[in-house]
Amino acid sequence: QVQLVESGGGLVQAGGSLRLSCAASARTFSGYAGAWFRQGSGNAREFVAAVGWSGAAGTYYADSLKGRFTISRDNAKNTVYLQMNSLKPEDTAVYYCAAQQYGAGSRRAGSYAYWGQGTQVTVSS
Repeated sequence: QVQLVESGGGLVQAGGSLRLSCAASARTFSGYAGAWFRQGSGNAREFVAAVGWSGAAGTYYADSLKGRFTISRDNAKNTVYLQMNSLKPEDTAVYYCAAQQYGAGSRRAGSYAYWGQGTQVTVSS
């Protein structure tokens, strides 16, 4: 069982930046794909970004977010990050971290067995 804890959310003005962190309890986190999804009020959960496990270390982004968001991982710290720049009010959502052992970085939420509780990001105009 892997536990994921997100942090770094908060309130930011439009145009600002935030970095989200997802700390995993797995002893060998390098063997897990990590991903971020988000869910705005009244909306379905949507894919944001993913990074494959260290043996398949590609990165993937929602087309609409490419260029503003960057996903990265630090296996020594068992942590996946999401750097978010040039934030817009429509980025307001709860952001969830997800992980899957030996995952390639799927865009599908159903591909991930482990989920964090989420962290709120609010972007004011």
